[in-house]
Amino acid sequence: MAAPPIAQLYINGQFVPASNGETFEVRNPYSGKVVTVSASATSADCKAAVDAAAEAFKTWERTTLAIRRDIFLKAADLVKTDKYRDMIIESTKEETDAASYYAYFNWFMAADALRTQAALVEKLRGEIYPSGVVPGAEILAERRALGVVFGIAPWNAPFVLSLRAIGVAIICGNTTVLKSSEFSPRGHAAVVELFHEAGLPPGVLNFVSVSRENAPTLTAELIAHPAVRSVNFTGSDRIGRIIALEAAKHLKPCILELGGKSPAIVFNDADITEAAKCIVFAAFGHSSQVCMATARVLMQSGIADKLFESIKDLVKNLKAGDLSRDHAANMGALFAESSADNAVAMVKDAVNAGAEVVVGDMSKEGPIIQPHLVKNVKPGMWLWEREVFAPVLSFATFETVEEALELANASDYSLSAAVYTNDWYLARDVGSRIRSGLVNINGPSFHSEPVDTTMGLGGASGYARFDIEAFTQKRVTIIHPRGRKLPLVD
Repeated sequence: MAAPPIAQLYINGQFVPASNGETFEVRNPYSGKVVTVSASATSADCKAAVDAAAEAFKTWERTTLAIRRDIFLKAADLVKTDKYRDMIIESTKEETDAASYYAYFNWFMAADALRTQAALVEKLRGEIYPSGVVPGAEILAERRALGVVFGIAPWNAPFVLSLRAIGVAIICGNTTVLKSSEFSPRGHAAVVELFHEAGLPPGVLNFVSVSRENAPTLTAELIAHPAVRSVNFTGSDRIGRIIALEAAKHLKPCILELGGKSPAIVFNDADITEAAKCIVFAAFGHSSQVCMATARVLMQSGIADKLFESIKDLVKNLKAGDLSRDHAANMGALFAESSADNAVAMVKDAVNAGAEVVVGDMSKEGPIIQPHLVKNVKPGMWLWEREVFAPVLSFATFETVEEALELANASDYSLSAAVYTNDWYLARDVGSRIRSGLVNINGPSFHSEPVDTTMGLGGASGYARFDIEAFTQKRVTIIHPRGRKLPLVD
């Protein structure tokens, strides 16, 4: 039997083991098979990664925009090759038990993401304008890189979300340290190999993987390092709060892309067939382990029964199981058995509070849970209030537009939403009043654009964006005229 692949650290342009030689195993969530052996970084390794980034910043910040752009464009070409397609799809399937279509998505989106990031060099421009106070003075305002950016990527879309954690930061002239999830270090390490081959200079991107036991301490050390100027994290709101607290100790800015509880509002005039298809895709893709997954379906009473039956018919074709052997299975395991336990507990709690399970039996087999459809879920129920991250879809009905908006906004999450109607004016009105960073009209909530990516509006969905404003500082130089007359001295 072949040994599992190894994920190494990447510090100052070199792939290296942990300084003490320690490793940890990554197991497939369903089979329990060891699929990756990852280096487990020490405190010294993490410090070396930040120090390398800080040293590289001295020269990378001054590289031309054309050099940065061309590296990203080369990476975009490389990622489309068979080598990276196979590497990314295989690691995604093995480490996260993703279905083939989702693993393909994790690869397919990368080239567009890289080209979009490369194009941002055209926006890295300043401005010159006359002083509003001193006659003859000129103001030079420019966007400058922050320094070292520390990015923490999640496991559920390891490659494209690693690109998001470091890509815009690097194109803006920052240097980076990327920390992988302990569940998918090989998937994250593929990003490092790609940029290494594309010619990114040593130290601009550094990579550390840390065992679950050491992650809290070493993450705090990385955030506290004086050279780290900004932190970004994608993951649960529980961990996001911890990251924000650590950053606040040192007054460092954060980008936090956290949980979702996406509502889908379906009005009486909607195309029921299309709405049902979009909702099922958005609700159950990657076993619902997506922050933009539709979690709450709000149905206007006139089409509620028809829509629910349409969704129910589609869900009959979904089955979670062994993706490698069971040809009927099109959904994989949850990333941990504890996640399945949590989902079952949430459904049972809702039933005890008056909800009705129409599809599903409130059971699980290890990390496997079959799709559940739960009616009459209401604000105040645990199932309404918290992200499930498992294939459980909640339903509620409404009569009026105002009632729909009240239900949609009855949440601490604000990441994504969907509205289904054939009335364009209604769609624009409702879409503008949903408190959500993204609103999709007649399309799945599980969608974002390369330029304006997912972003929360605060609360449990986090805040800030992965954009130029977040990864640069506006600095102002005031050029005074000669011969100014000054009080006290003239």
